[in-house]
Amino acid sequence: MDRFVDTFDGTYPYAPQFTEAAGFRMHYVDEGPRDGQVVLCLHGEPTWGFLFRQLIGALRGTYRVVVPDQMGFGRSDTPSSRNYWLQDHIDNLERFVLALDLRDITLVMHDFGGPVGMGLASRHPDRIRRIISVNGPTPFGQATLADRWRANAKVSPWFQWILSAEAEGRLDAVLSELGFNILSTLKLNGFEDNSLINDTWLRAYGSRFATPADCAGAIGWARGFAIDAHRFEVPDAATRRTIATKPALAIWGSADRTLHAQHLLPLFSELFPQAAIHKLAGVGHYSLEDAPEAIAARIGPFLEQT
Repeated sequence: MDRFVDTFDGTYPYAPQFTEAAGFRMHYVDEGPRDGQVVLCLHGEPTWGFLFRQLIGALRGTYRVVVPDQMGFGRSDTPSSRNYWLQDHIDNLERFVLALDLRDITLVMHDFGGPVGMGLASRHPDRIRRIISVNGPTPFGQATLADRWRANAKVSPWFQWILSAEAEGRLDAVLSELGFNILSTLKLNGFEDNSLINDTWLRAYGSRFATPADCAGAIGWARGFAIDAHRFEVPDAATRRTIATKPALAIWGSADRTLHAQHLLPLFSELFPQAAIHKLAGVGHYSLEDAPEAIAARIGPFLEQT
C-alpha cells in the first residue's frame, strides 16, 4: 500500500498535510482545534510521526497537535541534494513553523528531536510556551554536551556501533537497508514491549526505507555524530535566560540504553532546575512505544496546570 495513504490498519488515521516551505515536500499531521494551544511533537532516529500516534489521540480534543516528519523520515521527501546535519533540520523546522505561523508552542521532543527543538527555541523563544523532553537531550552548544556525550557513548551500544561502523566503512551498508533491518535497529536503540511487534508495526517503521536512497536521513544523522558534523545551537545569554523561564517537564524511560539518563538528563536539569522529572522504570529509549498512556497521563496535567 502507498505509504502516503496507509493508515497502518487504522493505527495512524490522521489526514496527511504537506508543505514545501523548507524547500522539499514535508509531511505533517495537524489535528485538533485551529485556535488551540500548539503542541509540536518532534521525532528522532529512525522514527517519524507514527511514534506520537497515541499522544495525538490523547491531546487533540483540546490542543492543536502538529507533528512534522523531519527531512528524510516518515512521509517527508529525502532530497539527494541536501545535507542531513543538525543545523539543516533546525533550518527546516524554523521554516515550517514560520510558514504555519505557529505560536504559543509546547515542544514535545524525542531523541534528536531534542536538539532540533532546542534549536528552534534558541532562534524563536517568543514562540515557545513550554518545553517537554521525552528521552530527548536538550543541549545548547558543543561545550555543554561534549563530556556527557563521550561518557554516554562508552555505554551506548548504538553509539559504539556508529563510531566503529563509520571508521570501518560499514555504516552505509547497514543503515541503507533499514527497510529490512528496522527491527534490529529499533531494538538496539531500545524498546522493551515486544508485544508491539507485528506486521503492521514493522510496516509502519520499515516501509519508509524501501531503497538505499530512502535512507539518507537516517545515515546522515548517524554519520554526523561519528564525524562530529552536527552543530548545536548556541543562544545568547538573554535568550538562554528567557528559555529557562519556560515551564518545562522531562519524562525519561530509565531503561534507555541509547541516551542514558545519568549522562544526558542533567542537560535538562541544568537549564530547568525547578522542573519536574519523571523517570519511568522498565521503559526504554522509545518510551512513547513502551509507555504511551503513562506519558500522556503526565503531559496532560502539565499542560493544564501551566
